[in-house]
Amino acid sequence: MNSQRWMRLGAKAVHDIASISFGGGLAACLVINLMTNRASSSEFATARQVFTAIAQYVLIPSVAVVAVSGLAAMMATRAYQDAGWVWVKAVLGISVLVATFRVVGSGTTSTELAVAATDPSVLDAMLHSERNMLWLLIALCVINVFFAVWRPKLMITIR
Repeated sequence: MNSQRWMRLGAKAVHDIASISFGGGLAACLVINLMTNRASSSEFATARQVFTAIAQYVLIPSVAVVAVSGLAAMMATRAYQDAGWVWVKAVLGISVLVATFRVVGSGTTSTELAVAATDPSVLDAMLHSERNMLWLLIALCVINVFFAVWRPKLMITIR
Protein backbone atom coordinates (compact mmCIF):
# COMPACT_ATOMS: atom_id res chain seq x y z
CA MET A 1 0.00 0.00 0.00
CA ASN A 2 1.23 3.48 -0.79
CA SER A 3 1.53 6.32 1.69
CA GLN A 4 -1.50 8.20 0.35
CA ARG A 5 -3.73 5.18 0.96
CA TRP A 6 -2.37 4.86 4.50
CA MET A 7 -3.10 8.55 5.09
CA ARG A 8 -6.69 8.12 3.84
CA LEU A 9 -7.27 5.05 6.00
CA GLY A 10 -5.61 6.65 9.02
CA ALA A 11 -7.59 9.87 8.68
CA LYS A 12 -10.82 7.89 8.33
CA ALA A 13 -10.06 5.72 11.37
CA VAL A 14 -9.13 8.72 13.52
CA HIS A 15 -12.22 10.57 12.25
CA ASP A 16 -14.49 7.65 13.15
CA ILE A 17 -12.98 7.14 16.61
CA ALA A 18 -13.14 10.86 17.45
CA SER A 19 -16.75 10.98 16.19
CA ILE A 20 -17.70 8.15 18.52
CA SER A 21 -15.99 9.94 21.42
CA PHE A 22 -17.80 13.16 20.54
CA GLY A 23 -21.16 11.39 20.40
CA GLY A 24 -20.53 9.78 23.78
CA GLY A 25 -19.61 13.14 25.27
CA LEU A 26 -22.80 14.70 23.90
CA ALA A 27 -24.88 11.85 25.31
CA ALA A 28 -23.23 12.19 28.73
CA CYS A 29 -23.82 15.96 28.79
CA LEU A 30 -27.45 15.45 27.79
CA VAL A 31 -27.97 12.88 30.56
CA ILE A 32 -26.42 15.25 33.11
CA ASN A 33 -28.65 18.08 31.88
CA LEU A 34 -31.78 15.94 32.08
CA MET A 35 -31.16 13.97 35.27
CA THR A 36 -29.44 16.37 37.67
CA ASN A 37 -31.30 17.01 40.90
CA ARG A 38 -31.84 20.78 40.95
CA ALA A 39 -33.27 20.73 44.47
CA SER A 40 -29.90 19.87 46.03
CA SER A 41 -27.45 22.70 45.40
CA SER A 42 -24.38 20.57 46.21
CA GLU A 43 -25.52 17.75 43.92
CA PHE A 44 -26.31 20.26 41.19
CA ALA A 45 -22.89 21.93 41.57
CA THR A 46 -21.12 18.56 41.37
CA ALA A 47 -23.08 17.56 38.27
CA ARG A 48 -22.20 20.87 36.60
CA GLN A 49 -18.52 20.30 37.37
CA VAL A 50 -18.75 16.91 35.67
CA PHE A 51 -20.58 18.51 32.74
CA THR A 52 -17.82 21.12 32.43
CA ALA A 53 -15.08 18.48 32.59
CA ILE A 54 -16.75 16.41 29.85
CA ALA A 55 -17.24 19.51 27.71
CA GLN A 56 -13.63 20.66 28.09
CA TYR A 57 -11.80 17.33 28.01
CA VAL A 58 -13.98 15.20 25.72
CA LEU A 59 -16.09 17.43 23.47
CA ILE A 60 -13.51 20.06 22.50
CA PRO A 61 -10.64 17.64 21.73
CA SER A 62 -12.99 15.25 19.93
CA VAL A 63 -14.58 17.88 17.72
CA ALA A 64 -11.13 19.31 16.91
CA VAL A 65 -9.84 15.87 15.90
CA VAL A 66 -13.01 15.21 13.87
CA ALA A 67 -12.60 18.51 12.00
CA VAL A 68 -8.87 18.09 11.31
CA SER A 69 -9.12 14.41 10.33
CA GLY A 70 -12.13 15.12 8.11
CA LEU A 71 -10.22 17.85 6.30
CA ALA A 72 -7.17 15.56 6.03
CA ALA A 73 -9.31 12.81 4.50
CA MET A 74 -10.77 15.36 2.10
CA MET A 75 -7.31 16.55 1.04
CA ALA A 76 -5.98 13.00 0.65
CA THR A 77 -8.85 11.81 -1.54
CA ARG A 78 -9.33 13.56 -4.87
CA ALA A 79 -12.82 12.05 -5.28
CA TYR A 80 -13.90 13.71 -2.03
CA GLN A 81 -12.88 17.12 -3.29
CA ASP A 82 -15.42 16.94 -6.12
CA ALA A 83 -18.22 15.31 -4.10
CA GLY A 84 -20.97 17.66 -2.99
CA TRP A 85 -21.88 15.51 0.02
CA VAL A 86 -18.36 16.04 1.40
CA TRP A 87 -18.76 19.81 1.16
CA VAL A 88 -22.14 19.59 2.90
CA LYS A 89 -20.46 17.55 5.65
CA ALA A 90 -17.71 20.19 5.90
CA VAL A 91 -20.25 23.00 6.34
CA LEU A 92 -22.20 20.94 8.88
CA GLY A 93 -18.91 20.16 10.63
CA ILE A 94 -18.18 23.85 11.02
CA SER A 95 -21.68 24.28 12.46
CA VAL A 96 -21.01 21.46 14.92
CA LEU A 97 -17.70 23.07 15.90
CA VAL A 98 -19.34 26.45 16.60
CA ALA A 99 -22.26 24.89 18.47
CA THR A 100 -19.83 22.82 20.55
CA PHE A 101 -18.09 25.98 21.69
CA ARG A 102 -21.53 27.28 22.69
CA VAL A 103 -22.18 24.15 24.78
CA VAL A 104 -18.75 24.38 26.39
CA GLY A 105 -19.44 28.02 27.12
CA SER A 106 -22.71 27.10 28.80
CA GLY A 107 -20.98 24.42 30.81
CA THR A 108 -18.37 26.82 32.11
CA THR A 109 -20.75 29.59 33.13
CA SER A 110 -21.22 28.10 36.56
CA THR A 111 -21.46 31.57 38.11
CA GLU A 112 -24.50 32.34 35.96
CA LEU A 113 -26.03 28.97 36.85
CA ALA A 114 -25.37 29.53 40.55
CA VAL A 115 -27.17 32.88 40.36
CA ALA A 116 -29.96 31.31 38.30
CA ALA A 117 -30.31 28.49 40.83
CA THR A 118 -31.92 30.99 43.20
CA ASP A 119 -34.69 31.52 40.63
CA PRO A 120 -36.03 28.17 39.38
CA SER A 121 -37.65 29.63 36.28
CA VAL A 122 -34.39 31.23 35.12
CA LEU A 123 -32.46 28.03 35.82
CA ASP A 124 -35.02 25.95 33.92
CA ALA A 125 -34.79 28.32 30.95
CA MET A 126 -30.99 28.12 30.91
CA LEU A 127 -30.97 24.33 31.16
CA HIS A 128 -33.69 24.06 28.51
CA SER A 129 -31.63 26.20 26.14
CA GLU A 130 -28.55 24.07 26.80
CA ARG A 131 -30.61 20.89 26.23
CA ASN A 132 -31.88 22.24 22.90
CA MET A 133 -28.30 22.94 21.82
CA LEU A 134 -27.25 19.40 22.76
CA TRP A 135 -30.16 17.93 20.77
CA LEU A 136 -29.23 20.16 17.82
CA LEU A 137 -25.63 18.90 17.96
CA ILE A 138 -26.81 15.30 18.08
CA ALA A 139 -29.09 15.93 15.09
CA LEU A 140 -26.26 17.55 13.10
CA CYS A 141 -24.02 14.58 13.89
CA VAL A 142 -26.68 12.12 12.74
CA ILE A 143 -27.09 14.11 9.52
CA ASN A 144 -23.32 13.99 9.00
CA VAL A 145 -23.33 10.21 9.46
CA PHE A 146 -26.25 10.00 7.03
CA PHE A 147 -24.23 11.89 4.39
CA ALA A 148 -21.16 9.74 5.01
CA VAL A 149 -23.11 6.50 4.60
CA TRP A 150 -25.60 7.49 1.89
CA ARG A 151 -23.23 9.73 -0.12
CA PRO A 152 -25.85 11.44 -2.26
CA LYS A 153 -24.81 12.47 -5.76
CA LEU A 154 -24.27 16.17 -5.19
CA MET A 155 -21.46 16.90 -7.60
CA ILE A 156 -19.50 20.11 -7.42
CA THR A 157 -16.87 20.87 -10.02
CA ILE A 158 -14.06 23.04 -8.73
CA ARG A 159 -11.53 24.11 -11.31
